[in-house]
Amino acid sequence: MKLIGLSGGIASGKSTIGRRLEQLGAVLIDADELAREAVAPGSPGLGGVVDRFGAGVLRGDGSLDRSALGAIVFGDEAALAALNAVVHPEVRRLFAARVAEARDRDPEAIVVYDVPLLVEAARDQAWDLVVIAEAPAEQRIARMVELRGMSETDARNRIARQASDAERRAVADVVIDTSGSKARTLSQVDELWRRITSG
Repeated sequence: MKLIGLSGGIASGKSTIGRRLEQLGAVLIDADELAREAVAPGSPGLGGVVDRFGAGVLRGDGSLDRSALGAIVFGDEAALAALNAVVHPEVRRLFAARVAEARDRDPEAIVVYDVPLLVEAARDQAWDLVVIAEAPAEQRIARMVELRGMSETDARNRIARQASDAERRAVADVVIDTSGSKARTLSQVDELWRRITSG
């Protein structure tokens, strides 16, 4: 089995790369999906969040009220650290379970973990390969404004709160330049897949 870490800043084209690798035969695990599952109704993670922050972070149906929780942790480093201390271990547990499932199905599986905060929170994982999606900040800002309806100020703030391109490159084995056409990005992914599967 091979374990590939896939990361990149917001609007860097990481999801396009992940989807293509999945189409080519990789098992794709999405960290954002695991983070949602970690605090799903009835989960230990949600119980831990309620224990720490109170029942005010729940909706009437028992699910997590993300905006209420966001209002508590936004700008409060201690509260955010407390939240991460609950959620991150659950995400790691779910990730380990998904990897084990993939290995059980196919010992030769190529598992791709789409993890936005690889540099910030997952760099110590034993990756076989780290792939970074990269595009210039101004292009990423334009994508966020056009495709996600964000304001330019919000887009710049999101980028500023993430790891820098230099920090990502420092852990990268492969950098995929997503600043050109989608076809150009996909051709780089196809070449990466040939490299992965021929080794």
